[in-house]
Amino acid sequence: MTTPTLLVAGTASHVGKSTVAAGLCRLFSNRGLVVAPFKAQNMSNNARAVAISDGDGFGEIGVSQYVQARAARVTPVTDHNPVLLKPHGDGASQLVVHGRAIGKNTAGDYYADDWHRARDAARASFDRLAADADVVVAEGAGSIAEINLHDRDLANVETARFTDADILLVADIERGGVFASLVGTLELLPSDLREQVVGAVITKFRGDPSLLESGLDAFEDRTGVPVLGVVPYDDPGLPEEDSLSLPPEGEWLTIGDDDGVPDSQSITIGVPRLPRISNATDFEPLADVPGVRVSYLPLGASLATIDGVVLPGSKNTVDDLLALREAGFDDELDEFDGPIVGICGGYQLLGQRIDDADIEGTGDSKTVDGLGYLPTVTTFSPEKRVEAVSVEFEGAGPLAGASGVVEGYEIHQGTTRVVGEAERLAGDGSAVRQVAGTYIHDLFANEAPQEAFVDAVYEHTGRKRPDEEAGAETADPYERAAALIETHVDVEQILEIGGV
Repeated sequence: MTTPTLLVAGTASHVGKSTVAAGLCRLFSNRGLVVAPFKAQNMSNNARAVAISDGDGFGEIGVSQYVQARAARVTPVTDHNPVLLKPHGDGASQLVVHGRAIGKNTAGDYYADDWHRARDAARASFDRLAADADVVVAEGAGSIAEINLHDRDLANVETARFTDADILLVADIERGGVFASLVGTLELLPSDLREQVVGAVITKFRGDPSLLESGLDAFEDRTGVPVLGVVPYDDPGLPEEDSLSLPPEGEWLTIGDDDGVPDSQSITIGVPRLPRISNATDFEPLADVPGVRVSYLPLGASLATIDGVVLPGSKNTVDDLLALREAGFDDELDEFDGPIVGICGGYQLLGQRIDDADIEGTGDSKTVDGLGYLPTVTTFSPEKRVEAVSVEFEGAGPLAGASGVVEGYEIHQGTTRVVGEAERLAGDGSAVRQVAGTYIHDLFANEAPQEAFVDAVYEHTGRKRPDEEAGAETADPYERAAALIETHVDVEQILEIGGV
């Protein structure tokens, strides 16, 4: 018997597929089902290190499939996202298959040379997952109606076919035209897949659902596809899948400013919006702390209103360092006297220099000067370190006082060694002491380094930190996603249609 599979497909990118899929994973798990999340092909620089399904060691998957596995209460493995494309910034992407990086190529090269290999990997992963699951919740990518890609659309068309999935269409109403999007998507689907569509869900609705009733009836009469739910605009707090959630370069985005803490007791941590930023979800745990706001900043922004800075990871550290300098952010950082932390690529940026820079960067320079705040030198190599880590941590600088076991993951090229002294000095000529760096992603999901950094920023500002109970309560995001779907989507009909 074929394992029931539900493909959560979208009419466009960023319509809420990941949230719907995660909510269904937790709902089905709550009902005692063994659930396997699956996304055949993802494109994202927000990745997590997880166990490799078909071998030893660790590999990479997109953060949404990691989240969906956690929602399903299963151990995240590379089979949950067997093909991952990580944009490199020069029209090419790094191709990761079964968690392992196998090369970098353009879209044309990928479809010409590697797509069949990727499809075979995806089918093998699905077969392994389905063998042990009661139900598979698959997530599509972008729009399922891209007619120029129907002969090579691994995440949508191919997945629907080789899994024989029931298709749940997701469309968001926020930008308008939701019914046109749904009807147009159905019209453009390959005829065999049109028969697999079992329903639609409308997301991001604000207002009175009764105002939609005539439109829902007209849509169902026209297409024969039932609308199984209208989900209100509500963010359950799941990590974002990719940098599409961040503002375009040149714009600000601040998160965590809705906690009810007055400005007089709040701090703002600035994260420069690098052009090739990766693992931007590293800083969401900081925004969950009462009184802490996290602002993603344009590279040309002033740091006058910023109290602490975290330099994020990058898919291309060298080119982002050059972009940072070109925008003048290094000059702003020179004038900044607050705590600074670098994570992964941000850690590499803070050192004295980067050797063998041409391995990662698009230029010809073998050596590039770093920002000079840490006495370190990074040397790039073709080998990539991907590993979940649990280490004894001893913090320094703005992380001083943080100690004990810290859990996270590393995904990076290059090794970093300590050499000499820091080159950059504070404005009074003393050595900069409020700077630290680490390769550990998810650092601030650990209480000790999170508390140490937040305390250091508060101490720098002289403001009083609010009480622990201040601000809004943060509920379990997986249960919030499940409650959102259970309340507003006809889950029973989905289960009945799927034969679960």
